[in-house]
Amino acid sequence: MTRSHETRRTFLAAGGALLLAGTGGVWSVPARAAGLAPTPSMRGGSNNYRPNAPIVERIGNGGFWMSGTVRRAGDGAPLAGQRIQIWAHTTEGHEREQRSHGATLTDAEGRFRLEMPQIIPAFGQPHGHLAYDSGEFETVFLRPVMRNPGDRALEAHFVLQPV
Repeated sequence: MTRSHETRRTFLAAGGALLLAGTGGVWSVPARAAGLAPTPSMRGGSNNYRPNAPIVERIGNGGFWMSGTVRRAGDGAPLAGQRIQIWAHTTEGHEREQRSHGATLTDAEGRFRLEMPQIIPAFGQPHGHLAYDSGEFETVFLRPVMRNPGDRALEAHFVLQPV
């Protein structure tokens, strides 16, 4: 014959089951929006930065695409008309050279895209540099690294905190 032993564990489990059953099986906890956190600047992102790089149609002869999005921290709304500066070590020049820098603006959906020469490894890593520095939001420098040196595109995404 089997005997049932009531223990503290079974008592608590049964009580929890009754509590959940009494609330329709769902805990009543108010919903809270976590919000979208701002993008922190990346270490090394500001290397060779040039304030006020001109807005350009393309950097050099092109062939490689740098793209991404810009959104507002908190609600994630896309930010149109934001200036993003882009520079890199490419097949046409080093990242410290003026000809390797340019800027573009985001469209109505907060997207940007700029054609530039193929990025090549500098200091052992193929990477790009991007900056938001227009003043309405906190400055952010990004330094995304390509997975493969032969990739023909690189993306970077900004979530900006109002100043």
